[in-house]
Amino acid sequence: MNIGMIAHDAKKKLMQNFCIAYRGILSKHVLYATGTTGRLIEEVTNLNVHKYLAGHLGGEQQLGSQIEHNQMDLVIFLRDPLTPKSHEPDVNNIFQLCDKHNIPLATNLATAELLIKALDRGDLDWRELFKN
Repeated sequence: MNIGMIAHDAKKKLMQNFCIAYRGILSKHVLYATGTTGRLIEEVTNLNVHKYLAGHLGGEQQLGSQIEHNQMDLVIFLRDPLTPKSHEPDVNNIFQLCDKHNIPLATNLATAELLIKALDRGDLDWRELFKN
């Protein structure tokens, strides 16, 4: 399955730790991430990550395009709700697209862990029915 990963600056270390903890599960799937997040994940896990541009430079739009074309099965977006972002419309667009296209979305660590464990159990296999 295709997993999209984004982390705001204040959450990048948390994303790295999440990927270290669930490396075994993530290694069975295809990972996509915004530029800096993807590079940081690769540095600590040796997982292969397809990297978009940095989020604020268009990476979130690139991920959004994959969601819109039903090419993403799960999105983990560890966001910093306390710091306003200049690219907030792109952030909100990711949420809207996931809702519109029925893509499971985690915006915090607790939900990310629930979804990654569900993915490992096969609970998200229904996504295969929706592939183009």
